[in-house]
Amino acid sequence: METIQGSEPQLRVPGKPYVVTPLDYPAVLIAAKDYQQVSDQIADIPLVHPRKREWLAGFSIACLLLLMFMVAVGYLLYRGVGIWGINIPVAWGFAITNFVWWIGIGHAGTFISAILLLLLQKWRTTINRFTEAMTLFAVICAGMFPLLHLGRPWVFYWLLPYPDTMALWPQFRSPLVWDVFAVSTYFTVSLLFWYLGIVPDLATVRDKARTKWRRIFYGLGALGWRGSAVHWQNHQSAYLLLAGLATPLVLSVHSVVSFDFAVAQLPGWHSTIFPPYFVAGAIYSGFAMVLNLVIPIRRLYGFQNLITERTLNNMACVMLATGWMVTYGYIMEAFMAWYSGEPFDRAMMWDRAFGAYGWVFWLLMTVNVFIPQLLWSRWVRTHPVPLFFVALSVNVGMWLERFVIVVQSLHHDFVPSSWRMYFPTKWDWMTLFGSIGLFLTLLFLFIRYLPMISISESRELIAQRKEGRL
Repeated sequence: METIQGSEPQLRVPGKPYVVTPLDYPAVLIAAKDYQQVSDQIADIPLVHPRKREWLAGFSIACLLLLMFMVAVGYLLYRGVGIWGINIPVAWGFAITNFVWWIGIGHAGTFISAILLLLLQKWRTTINRFTEAMTLFAVICAGMFPLLHLGRPWVFYWLLPYPDTMALWPQFRSPLVWDVFAVSTYFTVSLLFWYLGIVPDLATVRDKARTKWRRIFYGLGALGWRGSAVHWQNHQSAYLLLAGLATPLVLSVHSVVSFDFAVAQLPGWHSTIFPPYFVAGAIYSGFAMVLNLVIPIRRLYGFQNLITERTLNNMACVMLATGWMVTYGYIMEAFMAWYSGEPFDRAMMWDRAFGAYGWVFWLLMTVNVFIPQLLWSRWVRTHPVPLFFVALSVNVGMWLERFVIVVQSLHHDFVPSSWRMYFPTKWDWMTLFGSIGLFLTLLFLFIRYLPMISISESRELIAQRKEGRL
């Protein structure tokens, strides 16, 4: 807030194109105080580093899991994929299960940032920056698994259409090649969308920094941002454009991932319901992961004034709606196996429910269908502790769902003589939990060095509340 010289004292409010008169001073001073409070609350985390002891404890655990992941991957590169429990016919095991699971988790960030932005949903304001970063880290974790599963990951560039003397071109009829383009496009657009949104906040942290190296670090990231009207106009235009580009990616990326299964002739995979079913499941697991991360951070850093009960309630409602879409997919999958009269599909569904992996199927139904029905209660949706455990059950359930789709469908195919059980080895489990360590390590570094909540959009939200528009 600055004083404008003239015939009578006037004030200009940050982010407002108009000048206010003395009659408006009390409201302006209250708004300016709220602006400063929000800026200090968010920007002081990368500058002052409150809760240092708790952050170090969590970061140490994440680094230990990351070290375990590095050991597992190093041994994999040394010995090959034979260290995993894969066999014939179960040639896809934990690697593809983890890939689909991580890609699904990455969908919530783009959904919250792009689709809810275009739908003018203001409750997304205080969680969108955090979820965008979560998307990037989840896609990084997901992208490694197909490469590790290649057997020779050092020649991964053979999947790319580049000119070479051997005239080696990718097989564009393969959905695995489609994954390369879908995931890389999704990561690129998400990265641009996240970075463009965080530029004004980096400028705020730069201006508040007291040490030279911090001013240089955040100044380079801010790209010379000064908050002029031209800067804001170009920023908002580009932000809306990227939101429009990111919106169809939410639907297309996981649809392409589902084609890995749907285009095959295998019972349990060859289904036209897979694209919408996978998209709904991705948003379902993505919102569950957002809640599992936001609830502890909200409590630890005291963000209850920004991430309110209304925000938690809305995220839980989205999770409940997408959970019923996933449940509908389960019901239709079983119904079509019976209604089609196809003996192989019927045998697959019977084996899925009562076969060797039947206990996994019923555990999946419990944690993914029955427990989330607690979200019908507003008390559960607005209280962090029960909501955290419901979201955790969904994350476990969605991983089990991918395990059932991948492993159970492969182990029980057409010919009984080829049926074989799949048993994961310690290296499978180390790779799974190690990837969670990689995800958490990146997340802790983001929390430590960058503003995890949008400062500029939070200020705008406060202004709209003061004006009675919310």
